[in-house]
Amino acid sequence: MSEDTGQKQLLHLVFGGELKSLGSHEFRDLEALDIVGVFPNYETAHAAWKSKAQSSVDNAHMRYYVVHLHRLLDPQSVAKG
Repeated sequence: MSEDTGQKQLLHLVFGGELKSLGSHEFRDLEALDIVGVFPNYETAHAAWKSKAQSSVDNAHMRYYVVHLHRLLDPQSVAKG
């Protein structure tokens, strides 16, 4: 159950996986992607991303990303600012 903090919900997805090569964004195995989760704002997503990225620092091919889902769900919001 989520709390109502009075802030607008701006969903962000954090995920990662091992890349085929360092110069690309193509994953080695899509079935092995690590879906960290969906977060209600950038701050919590960034904290989750940072934690996962730091925990995988020994693997140069491992990358984690933050996707701004709210921009995909409401493309007009991007144009507004």
